[in-house]
Amino acid sequence: MADKAVVAIGGNSLIRSKEKRTIPDQYEAAAETCRHIADMILQGFDVVITSGNGPQVGFILRRSEIASSELHEVPLDYCGADTQGAIGYMIERALYNEFNRRGIDKDVASIVTQVLVDADDPAFENPTKPIGAFMDYDTAKRRAEEDGWEIREDSKRGWRRVVPSPIPKEIIQLPAITALNEQGIIVYAVGGGGIPVVKDESGNLEGVEGVIDKDRASSLLASSMGANLLVISTSVEKVYLNYGEENQEAIDKMDHMQAQRYLKEGHFAPGSMLPKIEACVDFIKNGGEMAIITDPPNISRALRGETGTRIVEGWAAPPPPERR
Repeated sequence: MADKAVVAIGGNSLIRSKEKRTIPDQYEAAAETCRHIADMILQGFDVVITSGNGPQVGFILRRSEIASSELHEVPLDYCGADTQGAIGYMIERALYNEFNRRGIDKDVASIVTQVLVDADDPAFENPTKPIGAFMDYDTAKRRAEEDGWEIREDSKRGWRRVVPSPIPKEIIQLPAITALNEQGIIVYAVGGGGIPVVKDESGNLEGVEGVIDKDRASSLLASSMGANLLVISTSVEKVYLNYGEENQEAIDKMDHMQAQRYLKEGHFAPGSMLPKIEACVDFIKNGGEMAIITDPPNISRALRGETGTRIVEGWAAPPPPERR
């Protein structure tokens, strides 16, 4: 039986620069990443791919805002669904073509994925995730009054809407994802961390305005489906202590207890490496064998132990016996 792996790619990894943001540019970036994922598949992994979608949701929201005088605006949960379909299409086509080129007999499928969150999650009382365009104060105040938006100043560049980022609790489409994976089908799922939904008193699902961290959701997916490996693909080859400083130090391997110590010591930046390390630690604590953080071109080398940062289970020594 093949090993199961979840590979999480960043939404920003589909956009190489400000000059390369078009749909064809994003497809080319996706195709490059898919070449490295195809290498994994040839090594015997059955892969589920997840992704971020931050820039893509931002584009939809901006188009929606510009066209609001003529067309209805798009709710945030539907933006998530739209990006899952578009990114899923890119990955499906890129992998199909890569498989065709290499003679790999594999199918690819995308699943629009809902992720259950707790309606009482504290994040709903303290929205922190900025989305959409920058606004002047008068526009931001009007949207807050008319639409109930939470607004905050962002880096002194203007005002933006902020939304909650609740903790993912359950992958609603997990049975379908698992069934396809067990048939050897490569699956794209939990795009953008999944569409956040809550259950009402009757057990019905309702979409909510929020953004789920894609690394946390990918970790939950990997644990829930019993994956052996979680790969988080990002913009750096390895994780570093003191990143960007003269004394920065690359981490080749650490156990999850070391990782927890580094988290407590504040080595990793929120909104950057912090959620990735937390996601890897959660995966290991929930029974995963290994997590790897690296950039797309180095996925194959990282699997061979040549680069990247590996996170594995730690071993806690028992306390010494009491003296008598």
